[in-house]
Amino acid sequence: MSAHKTYFISVETASRPLQAVHNGAVLADSAKALVMHETGLPSYHYFPPNDVKEGLLQPSQRRTFCPFKGTASYWHLDLPDGRIENAAFSYETPFNQVREVAGYIAFLDTSLDQPLSLEATRMDYSGPLVDWLLRDAWMCQTAGELTENFSQAVLASGIPLWRFSVGIWTLHPQLAGRGYIWERDDDGVRGFDTPHGMLSQPDYLNSPVRHVSEGLGGVRQRLDIAGLTEFQFPVMEELRDKGGTDYVAMPLPFSDGQINTMTLTSDHRDGFSTADLGSVFQCVFGLSRFYETMTLRQNARTLLTTYLGMRSGTRVLNGETQRGAGEEITAAILTCDLRNSTQLAASLPRLAYLDLLNDFFETVADPILSRWGEVLKFIGDGVLAIFPVEGDPAAACGQARDAAVEIIERLAETHQPPLRCAIGLHVGEVTFGNVGAPERLDFTVIGSAANISARLSDQCKVMDQSLLLSGAVQAALAEDLVSLGPFDLRNVAAPTEIYTIEV
Repeated sequence: MSAHKTYFISVETASRPLQAVHNGAVLADSAKALVMHETGLPSYHYFPPNDVKEGLLQPSQRRTFCPFKGTASYWHLDLPDGRIENAAFSYETPFNQVREVAGYIAFLDTSLDQPLSLEATRMDYSGPLVDWLLRDAWMCQTAGELTENFSQAVLASGIPLWRFSVGIWTLHPQLAGRGYIWERDDDGVRGFDTPHGMLSQPDYLNSPVRHVSEGLGGVRQRLDIAGLTEFQFPVMEELRDKGGTDYVAMPLPFSDGQINTMTLTSDHRDGFSTADLGSVFQCVFGLSRFYETMTLRQNARTLLTTYLGMRSGTRVLNGETQRGAGEEITAAILTCDLRNSTQLAASLPRLAYLDLLNDFFETVADPILSRWGEVLKFIGDGVLAIFPVEGDPAAACGQARDAAVEIIERLAETHQPPLRCAIGLHVGEVTFGNVGAPERLDFTVIGSAANISARLSDQCKVMDQSLLLSGAVQAALAEDLVSLGPFDLRNVAAPTEIYTIEV
């Protein structure tokens, strides 16, 4: 399959003198205007800056990028009747293909009484990449698969692609973004994560990704020609040392304005042609919607599992969103509170106490999650977790007990002075599902078994214990635990046999 070669771009002198007019006022008047013709786009007229009325244009922060024209800077139009935002644009340092328009001003038709742009050249949208985008892209299930298949389609169309990468910002408690790299000589796609802390490091600050993501435009530079110094990013030197000849980094915009980044590198001696980049560029906005859909799905899964837990988040994502929807399950229920939290809050600065509380929650959650438990919620200075029973309750109770023991040991080992906790452990039937107000729901467990677990945690403080287990847990484990006798727990009808473990 050969590359689609119908994309063209050219600049010529306008055939007649031109005026740009708004509400009868002349904004620009020139006999030296230029016109740019580009496949599939209106032919815009560009005015020499000296022929634009002085004082009308004010710089905007908006930037757009074309891999064969360069970065367009936008201008606000300040008029007696008000400001028109982003009413004009210019290429201050355009690429060689359109170097004639450097510094010239083009007005958007929406800011003029009479449009100056000419009708867009009819474009043949039957190229191989567009065909792939329409016919095959929808079958990709993940962003990694989309990256690999698009790269293969670009290569199959005759475009000399050596390396393709995508970096996408995400919503994640630990990660700022995720990325994918395809290289022609490798098998598959290599994924990578960008932690939040990376955004303050030199590797990011001096990168094309920061340049593009902050709306500064894009990057296009030959790597094999000495003396090109407009962009001097370390990654470009690395790619040149590996044989790269031409490099492009461009925005991959989402519908909400989020600016992600895609890069293309060639190792062909001639690099990319305008037709090559035109074929890719016309796919960018359609491609970005596929990435956006996949990212939104991943963000939803991440946020739901982060805030609700793995099982709860998955159930909500699968459609269990109606208030009152739920099921009866048997589970080992673990309630853990921080001891002496009132005194700690009073004695520590607010931020120091917040850090301590986060450390406590992490210390409690890790042993639970590593044993397939589900942290349902953090309540004040406490944690509610479950270990669903699947078959024999001994397994779930054993996991809960082991998690409790590890929590106590880790709190004693990792904090000075040691932190103390109050853990109540019970097993029984609960309702697992949606409760709350019509527009503010919570996914949790309710029932007497959950209440007993909470009361056992309270009783720990009365008896100066770190862990109390119910008789139901002892029966499931069938182990010799230390019996403390029956006790009347608050809001529990019958006395509860209580056990503990020497930790």
